[in-house]
This record gives sequence, structure tokens and C-alpha cells, in this order.
Amino acid sequence: MAAKIAYADVEIGAELPACTFPVDRERLVRYAGASGDFNPIHWNERFAKEVGLPDVIAHGMFTMAEAIRVVTDWTGDPAAVVEYGVRFTRPVVVPDDDKGAAIEVTGKVAAKLDDEARTVRVDLTVMSAGQKVLGMSRAVVKLA
Repeated sequence: MAAKIAYADVEIGAELPACTFPVDRERLVRYAGASGDFNPIHWNERFAKEVGLPDVIAHGMFTMAEAIRVVTDWTGDPAAVVEYGVRFTRPVVVPDDDKGAAIEVTGKVAAKLDDEARTVRVDLTVMSAGQKVLGMSRAVVKLA
């Protein structure tokens, strides 16, 4: 598999298609099983509140993984992401209701880094409930 986006066709400032990812308690439990992270702040409301959180919160790595999907969907190749980093700024609070929460992600090409290597930097804005939940969310991506 290779990136479907050509380096030559990408301009600085180009916006990636935005996406909203739903998060509910069931997804958190499934993620806990897959990751092995069974910290009760991610599934037990009583425990989360006892430790000072407003409610159950999504795993940081889950949030990070959902956010990078905007980039992997854009390139068509998860292996095109050669670097990815974020700062966790606020938790994604996931209420126990029919709606859950949503992670809203937008991205844009912030820089063309290396013509020979065909790499760009993509900056992501990651929000939930109107608040930024990941800061400095950046990926270096190798394009076709």
C-alpha cells in the first residue's frame, strides 16, 4: 500500500477532510480490552468522580488514534505516517447516555518538509465538547 496523495499536488494550507468520531462507553470497554488498559477512570463513573474527574474519560491513546485517522484516511495508507506526536491538554469526557461524546478533528498541511523524501507536516485540531483535547497534534507524512 502506498500513499494516494502526490506530494507535487499538495499545497501548504490545504485542508484535509474533517471528521467526527463518536465515543461511547462500549467503545472504551472494547479499547480497554484491546490495549490492556483497564484503569477504572475509563469505565467506572463512581471511581472517576472519586479521583476528581467529571465523569468517565476516554483513554488518551484512544483519542490520539482516532485523531490520526483523518491523516490515514486522507493518504489512503497508515504506513505513510512516519512521525506523530501530541500533547494531552484535556480529557474527552464520556457520559453514560445514548449520545456519548464526539471527537472532532480537522487538519491542514502546515509545511512541505523535504521535496526529495516527499514529506509534509500535517497539523491537527482535535476538539471535544467545544474544547481542544489534544495540543501540538502533528504528523509527518510521506506522500507519493
